[in-house]
Amino acid sequence: MSEFSSAITLLNSDKSAWWLSTAGLERVRQNLRVSEYRTRAEIEQMRPAGRFVAEVLSALIAHADVGVNLLELDALAHQMIRDRGAESCYINYHPSFGASPFGRVLCTSVNDAVLHGLPHDYELVDGDLISLDFAASVDGWVSDSAISVIVGSPRRQDQHLIATAEAALAAGIAAATPGNKIGDISFAIARVGSQAGYKINTEFGGHGVGRTMHGDPHVPNNGRRGRGLLLRPGLVIAIEPWFLAGTDKIYTDSDGWTLRSRDGSRGAHAEHTVAITNDGPLVLTAR
Repeated sequence: MSEFSSAITLLNSDKSAWWLSTAGLERVRQNLRVSEYRTRAEIEQMRPAGRFVAEVLSALIAHADVGVNLLELDALAHQMIRDRGAESCYINYHPSFGASPFGRVLCTSVNDAVLHGLPHDYELVDGDLISLDFAASVDGWVSDSAISVIVGSPRRQDQHLIATAEAALAAGIAAATPGNKIGDISFAIARVGSQAGYKINTEFGGHGVGRTMHGDPHVPNNGRRGRGLLLRPGLVIAIEPWFLAGTDKIYTDSDGWTLRSRDGSRGAHAEHTVAITNDGPLVLTAR
């Protein structure tokens, strides 16, 4: 699941002492959060969560078909969580941008919905494009991943959209190496999307992953090379490009969660949880 972006540059105001006020200090405090780094042993401990998330998404992809209800997909994911003794990261999740606790264990975004799709009573029809986003905690460690698929007969433009999201994810992962910076990941993602003709929305993006689903750093889907946090071994992040076919503008559905394109065009979303290591990026949620 994506994380909402916030401003991160506040300490460049030496011409003014505004930030010495109570409100200013609170904003500084909120924006000087520290990214956590994992030991090799901790990254090994994170592998079961990654494997489980991958297994659930694989089962959901196999089950998604014409006539299948979104609530049925959510129920399948929920049953797999119970069987594994895992914990859902979504069901009680209630960030500032959500109208209420999410209440489900899976995001199901269909067609013009691209992120945070709240499962509801809807049966998939031929040609639907569905993005499945799932995160869970196993033994206290979290992994987060997403994939987009077409149900039934595919449309060529939808295939291109999904392929672009997957290519952008691969490019972002390839840039996730020690010595690079967050901006290198962001730049790689945006270059793939832009070259394919899609606009880039930076309201929601990737994030740190560890004991909780969302942590620092924020990983935007557009940025400048050589800028941002230095990537060091032990950093674990979710990289998650998403694109809309005709716009970069979104709005929140009346359910208080589902994010949809403003022009009704379709969206695609791809995500993996990745550990930065001396040997290169380690995809913990590889399917």
